[in-house]
Amino acid sequence: MSLTTGKWVGGLAHWRDEETRTAFLSIAFTWKINEARELAKYYGSLGYRVLAGGPAMFRMDWAMKDVAEVDGVGSLPAAVARHNPLATTASRGCPVGCWFCIVPAMEGKDFTFLPDFEPRPILTDNNLSALPADYQQHIVDRYIAAGVPLLDANSGFEPRTFDEEVFDRWKPINRGPWRFALDETGETQDVRRVIGMLRQRGVGARRIQVYVMIGHEPFAECMARIREVISLGGEPYVQPVMKLNAREKKPWVRHDWTPKLLGQVQRWTNRRIWRVSPFDEYDASVKTNRPAPANLLML
Repeated sequence: MSLTTGKWVGGLAHWRDEETRTAFLSIAFTWKINEARELAKYYGSLGYRVLAGGPAMFRMDWAMKDVAEVDGVGSLPAAVARHNPLATTASRGCPVGCWFCIVPAMEGKDFTFLPDFEPRPILTDNNLSALPADYQQHIVDRYIAAGVPLLDANSGFEPRTFDEEVFDRWKPINRGPWRFALDETGETQDVRRVIGMLRQRGVGARRIQVYVMIGHEPFAECMARIREVISLGGEPYVQPVMKLNAREKKPWVRHDWTPKLLGQVQRWTNRRIWRVSPFDEYDASVKTNRPAPANLLML
């Protein structure tokens, strides 16, 4: 039997309420602003009141104010399910405060709990392991009571707070990968501990998926983090750093990186070419097959 976590709309969800003649636009990424503007104009021309919200509006609400009413972040009705009908959110906020992440500024460093959330296969909370233990258990209990498997803890766990107690708490419902990040060199020790714990508990490499950001540190440091994850028995997933107000879907090129090098490292890593070829021997001109999507699990 195969289970899927559904399909994301790509960062721009829109829908209508005919009773109130209102059109809603939920914009996740700033590089979707131009497309959102055209949709807002279209709905406006049909006589709809247009409300625009979502993370992109936190940084760039000014870019929509002439074509829509900006309704704020997280205020549109059931917006996350419009981006993916199998997604849900049980909390907002994150106490870590990473400089490259919009969440602390947008949702706060204190958690906001949404205890009446509807359990669905994708859980989009920003930092599950940093939540209070009793609230983590509340989330798990709701999944168990609903009989819904957790197939994708989308943003995952924070290495510094991800310990055996957290693993044991989530293990009964988590049928997807264990996700966490190695975004900066200073997090390496915690990631070593977490991967070691998961391997000792019998979790295979394919279910230890580690987000590795590249581009914000020099090439050597970023590549060292990728290789560290591989050597420890996990699977890295690379994401180039981007500006929080990018109008185009292009990485932020810093240090000794180039756009070409960022793309090559991302393909070499995410297509798992590292299994058959060191990066120094990787020929980017050779066509490679994409791996099976991380959110498609054969059970």
